[in-house]
Amino acid sequence: MSCLQDWPEQIVRVQSLSDSSLPVIPGRYVKPPSERPSIESGADTEINIPLIDLGGLVGDDSLRATTMRHISDACKDWGFLQIVNHGISPDLMHQVREVWRQFFHLPIELKQVYANSPATYEGYGSRLGVEKGAILDWSDYFFLNYLPMSQKDHNKWPALPTSCRELIDKYCDQLVKLCGTLMKVFSINLGLGEKYLQNAFGGEDIGACLRANLYPKCPQPDLTLGISPHSDPGGMTLLLPDDHVTGLQVLSNAIYKSVEHRVIVNSVKERISLAFFYNPQSDLLIEAAKELMTADRPALYSPMTYNEYRLYIREKGLCGKSQMDSLKSLG
Repeated sequence: MSCLQDWPEQIVRVQSLSDSSLPVIPGRYVKPPSERPSIESGADTEINIPLIDLGGLVGDDSLRATTMRHISDACKDWGFLQIVNHGISPDLMHQVREVWRQFFHLPIELKQVYANSPATYEGYGSRLGVEKGAILDWSDYFFLNYLPMSQKDHNKWPALPTSCRELIDKYCDQLVKLCGTLMKVFSINLGLGEKYLQNAFGGEDIGACLRANLYPKCPQPDLTLGISPHSDPGGMTLLLPDDHVTGLQVLSNAIYKSVEHRVIVNSVKERISLAFFYNPQSDLLIEAAKELMTADRPALYSPMTYNEYRLYIREKGLCGKSQMDSLKSLG
């Protein structure tokens, strides 16, 4: 694993490039023409991503059934949905997003204390993947572990602003509970016992982590991306972006989609987003549910642990869904 101990090149903070008011972005951030945002890509914001009111889950039988069906349809057709009445305090969401904004605007020497390495990615970072000479994304981030408790270390979380650690704890605790609710819904919708997916993830011994993303202002947003196309490697992602849209992604032998997505940047304002990853136990063997396999629909992927897959992703970097495709079973 020595290849993951250090970054292959000197790290440059994208925020510092943005603050320097460069008229053009450095060449290492310029994407190939086929990967750049296009005018048409702006139309994506007009697409009506399903909006689900989770309050329906505690309504009468008819409303609950309708809500469950809407969630199932969204997972199958989109792999991405917006949720409201999810139990997370709007005030808490605002506070935790703004405390991260304050962190990213601290003096660089205070942030550099938390500089990360590809060994764990935990801390203050500016690139994903360890390929030397890779074209980089226009973003900085802070990645931290929340669960399991053995990997949770407050000393690795920002000490400033002073409310940061407390807010992160409150926010992540509520998200873990929300994920538990959603896991039950997904299991039932797949025709499995309500605890099936949670148990398959390791029961109470799941993994959870948070990545706060900063997308600084960019003088040439048409040439680069905040995050390159990818599908998240974990089990479910809850996203809180600046525009308050919350999304998730799940994996289940491709019955539910794992959506390839990317992030664009703009020249007018920076953006902050928080991605919460709800993952299987790191050393647990992950494979398609046997109850969901048939002669006509065999397992699409060979069994592997989440740690093995995560390492594979870190070595390859963000490459759309090519990592997933390369792991498909040939038998």
